[in-house]
Amino acid sequence: MTLCPDSTLSLVSPSISNCRQVAPLKLGIMASGNGSNFDVVAQAIQDGQLNAQIKVLIYNNPSAKAAVKAANRGVESVLLNHRNYKSREEFDEKIVQTLRHYDVDCVIMAGWMRLVTSVLIDAFPETIINIHPSLLPSFKGIHAVEQALASGVKITGCTAHIACLEMDSGPILIQAAVPVLPDDTAETLHARIQIQEHRILPLAIALAACRCEVPQLAT
Repeated sequence: MTLCPDSTLSLVSPSISNCRQVAPLKLGIMASGNGSNFDVVAQAIQDGQLNAQIKVLIYNNPSAKAAVKAANRGVESVLLNHRNYKSREEFDEKIVQTLRHYDVDCVIMAGWMRLVTSVLIDAFPETIINIHPSLLPSFKGIHAVEQALASGVKITGCTAHIACLEMDSGPILIQAAVPVLPDDTAETLHARIQIQEHRILPLAIALAACRCEVPQLAT
């Protein structure tokens, strides 16, 4: 089966087709909140649209609903509370140890609300994917949706990219554009952006697999 964008998504770029995967990509997902992006990736795998296996969910917030979603899908989860570590580097060292324990190929930061250090970036070079609610390089950092509204732009969106040491930077894999409506609030605009996040994240994982010369997608 070939994974293609929804036919109604004229504002998603790039498209993806004719890319084949031999072995499932082994994913480690990192999340801090509700885990909606985790669920989307898991569902794409279940539906046969993405040839991958989620080996572990790492979450840093003890109350994160992502852990519940992982349990419901039979995915192992590990709580690594950043408050228990003396530095970001020490925290990332533990993350790396955990990801290696689960033999992860690719790391997905799906709503991961922590800055990462070179410890993590260097351990998984060019194989960490981040999803961000803006058309990068515009509106980096927190409150990206609010930044877009305050700036008066007419189009914003979301970006999946290869993470690097600089926050919300690195090679862009795929973007989706979302119009800003006259009566939008941060809540309404974020809700529409999140729909697009859910659509492009599985595609980004497939594109990353091609980028790393790991043949991808279920057949």
